[in-house]
Amino acid sequence: MANNNRRKIQEISLIAVFIALVFVFTMLVNIKWPFGNGGLVHLGNVPLFVCSIMLGKKSGAIAGAVGMSLFDVFSGWAMWAPFTFVIVGLMGYVVGLITENRKTMFWYSVSMIAALAIKLVGYFFTEWILYGSPLAALQSIPGNIIQIGVAAVVVLIAIKPLESAAKAVGIKHV
Repeated sequence: MANNNRRKIQEISLIAVFIALVFVFTMLVNIKWPFGNGGLVHLGNVPLFVCSIMLGKKSGAIAGAVGMSLFDVFSGWAMWAPFTFVIVGLMGYVVGLITENRKTMFWYSVSMIAALAIKLVGYFFTEWILYGSPLAALQSIPGNIIQIGVAAVVVLIAIKPLESAAKAVGIKHV
């Protein structure tokens, strides 16, 4: 019983840390896209992908959905928050689902390509809804590709050392 409680506390604590990391990486490391309706190229997807790969689909979905939605609410993008919650939550879930029993660079790459597809489709329709034009929605595609591409490179470089470090301190997939 005590071991189960300890595991649950560890899971909640790690999810909270990753929510904070997603928020901070989105808030502090971002560049406003200079074309169309704006948008951001940010590094919030780095901790999202790390969380999803290391802790699983549920943790990744929660960390991404809550962390990036909080960024939207606190940074003047509040109308985006409900869309972000669903889109980024789905991205985190899918990355965790794909990598759940496949801990190789190939599957990590596949999972982030799937996340890119979700982001492109999700935000295309979100912008179409919010701005009323599919042409306006098309303008965010390059920024979204850059955002996920940069995050994927960073994660692919860092994930194996991070997994080793987590294992060394006793953090297991929760």
